[in-house]
Amino acid sequence: MRHFVLYLCLALTTPVLGAEIKIDFSDFAAGQTPTGFHSALAGSGQPGEWKVIEEELPSQFTPLTDKVPVTTRHSVLAQLSQDPADNRFPMFIYDGETFRDFKLTTRFKIVSGVAEQMAGIVFRFQNASNFYVVRASALGHNLRFYKMVNGEFVDPFSLGTNVAVGVWHTLTVQCEGVQINCRLDDALAMPLQVPNTFATGKIGFWTMSDAVSYFGDTTIDYKPRVPAAQALVNRIMKEQPRILTLRIYALDGQGQPHVIASNEETEIGQPGTDAEKNAITDGTVSFGKSPGVVAVTLALRDHNGDPIAAVRVRLKSFLGETQQNAVMRATMILKQMQAQVATAQDLMQ
Repeated sequence: MRHFVLYLCLALTTPVLGAEIKIDFSDFAAGQTPTGFHSALAGSGQPGEWKVIEEELPSQFTPLTDKVPVTTRHSVLAQLSQDPADNRFPMFIYDGETFRDFKLTTRFKIVSGVAEQMAGIVFRFQNASNFYVVRASALGHNLRFYKMVNGEFVDPFSLGTNVAVGVWHTLTVQCEGVQINCRLDDALAMPLQVPNTFATGKIGFWTMSDAVSYFGDTTIDYKPRVPAAQALVNRIMKEQPRILTLRIYALDGQGQPHVIASNEETEIGQPGTDAEKNAITDGTVSFGKSPGVVAVTLALRDHNGDPIAAVRVRLKSFLGETQQNAVMRATMILKQMQAQVATAQDLMQ
């Protein structure tokens, strides 16, 4: 079985935003649906049919002599379904990462379509009813940005341009906060500032109606996203250097606690104990002491006062410190954390 290979470059080839993913469709056999993705459908009609096919692709490099072939046989992703439903938007979503700031570059070719001839990139994808998309239309002679919010397209921005059928084009989408820049065939086509309806989300490929479109290998240069719980731990550790260890625990699907954030990254994912479970389920405070160190486990609560996680704090103790003193010190740290977390969703982003 062939495996999908993602290259994460963090050393000599470090990209501008910090990390890079290269999606290479030659890692799949012709006729195979790539793994590491899922098919999604906005609107109505049949889901897309996403397969790898062999295709002549122009070289990305200028030939050194006229004897060097200008095209090569290469594996590409194809959307092959030709359901002509008007309000039909097949998507193929990459599951490997959730992106905030990124730069994506891909090549696409619109092959055919009677009702529509389109290809595009969907990004900040939440679900099939909420996402952003930039798409090129050969029939409409334009490049267009949309938001889909609760199943409705809003805030369109369109730029007239010729998009040839049967020709490979390059599309680049770059997001940094509310700034979105799009390049078509390496020319800046659409600099936008949009309200930040969706701050993060998945990335994928997009077509419409009966359009048959191909997509080549894709590069995503991105800034790795720090989960909200980990960002909170990082801030507190910076502000409170006397803390030895700070962990946040949440319950998994079986009701067992595990570490979701820690000042020691190797601890993330490790199981907790009854102390953390009891803090989350009923707000129990736990205390422990060893030479020179005190440890306190407390419930992290939302704005309604309901426990949403457990926090374990280890601190250097002082001569004559009592359990009451230790709990008071830990509670002050906890209050600092709770001031930045209103809901469980704030913590899990």
